Amino acid sequence: MIKKQKYFGTDGIRGKVGESPITPEFILKLGWAFGRVLARGGANKVLIGKDTRISGYMFEAALESGLVAAGADIYLLGPLPTPAIAYLTRTLRASAGIVISASHNPFYDNGIKFFSSAGTKLPDEIEIEIEEQLEKPLEIVDAANLGRAARLIDAPGRYIEFCKNVLPHHTTLDGFKLVIDCANGATCRVAPYIFQELGAKVIELSTQPNGFNINDQCGSTHMEHLQKAVLEHQADLGIAFDGDGDRVLMVDEKGEIVDGDEMLYIIAKTMLTKKQLIGGIVGTQMSNMGLEIALNQLGLKFIRSDVGDRHVLELLQKNNWILGGESSGHIICLDVATTGDGIIAALRVLSALSLEEKGLHQVKKGVIKYPQTMINVPRKKRKNPLTQPEIQKAIALAEQKLAGKGRVLVRLSGTEAIIRVMVEGENETLVNKLANDLAAIVGKVA
Repeated sequence: MIKKQKYFGTDGIRGKVGESPITPEFILKLGWAFGRVLARGGANKVLIGKDTRISGYMFEAALESGLVAAGADIYLLGPLPTPAIAYLTRTLRASAGIVISASHNPFYDNGIKFFSSAGTKLPDEIEIEIEEQLEKPLEIVDAANLGRAARLIDAPGRYIEFCKNVLPHHTTLDGFKLVIDCANGATCRVAPYIFQELGAKVIELSTQPNGFNINDQCGSTHMEHLQKAVLEHQADLGIAFDGDGDRVLMVDEKGEIVDGDEMLYIIAKTMLTKKQLIGGIVGTQMSNMGLEIALNQLGLKFIRSDVGDRHVLELLQKNNWILGGESSGHIICLDVATTGDGIIAALRVLSALSLEEKGLHQVKKGVIKYPQTMINVPRKKRKNPLTQPEIQKAIALAEQKLAGKGRVLVRLSGTEAIIRVMVEGENETLVNKLANDLAAIVGKVA
């Protein structure tokens, strides 16, 4: 029987600050446990980055103490996007990278994400090893073997140059007027400079983090302010990142939201035109049926992974493909990055617009999206309610009513205490009714 992780979810360890396991005591020991696992392979150089939430200072110090106690050397990067830590871990030949972030969650949540020396998420077996170490008493190495800590002052500049070099050297963003919403998060120190230095005129939104306003009515989880700003400034498009910068959504010149499915199609079509695309595309169970149809019309294979960018990455690596993503805006371009990167995905879309000499509203029309309704139902019980007969019967009935012309997906969120209910099909009225009926039943059992 395969051992299951106790603390690790789909994207590291996450929860409310002050509640187990997101406490200073646990995070200190987590750092020590990770340091012990690294030491088995003789590795001891770890990078630590974070987003802008107030608790990041506390957990940065706790992680540093734990890792140093296990004999690891630390380089503190400060607030930087999650994909920047993945990139720097790889290029600085570090043993591992750690990100202190709860991504798109409110400021009162936080979490820890780990990257391997290759800049990829840790495999399950390493997470299990870390959890095994957590069960042991904390033993500090001899004083002569304690680790050291230093700050890497030029970390933002290194990542800025990397992102700029993703575009071909002859490609600029001259003539583009962009509105960029950084969610008062980790992209504030880098994203505006990247787009400006490539030639775009940039109007900034939510670039004044104070520790409490990350993701607060801004960024990719609250698009209304960006939509309004794009229209007011008559911009070519808007770009919205989440709190840690690993995902992105856009707004076209007409103020309409462009999601990860549409962005993935735009990027795939351009890479196919340039003969840069290998194999097919990986989406998830949440990817719209319209994306699958549009990619098939381009002659591209499309397969679905479980929800979560780590599962997208696993299928990409298994098939030796290079492009995949989620409708939420996690897009992985494996030809240049090892994890979802919102800035790189945005740059790839802008490159496509330059090539086609068309606006975003026109280019996204290649995907005709099926009506899709998703409802988040609060989860009150720790036990998995999805195995209950009432829910199974309701799902079967909804699928029967769709008559093969749609999909039903009910799943536990890996990052929040909610159950996601999704229904998709040709008939929007039917889709909405089935989703609401199903959510009501799930709510009674959850």
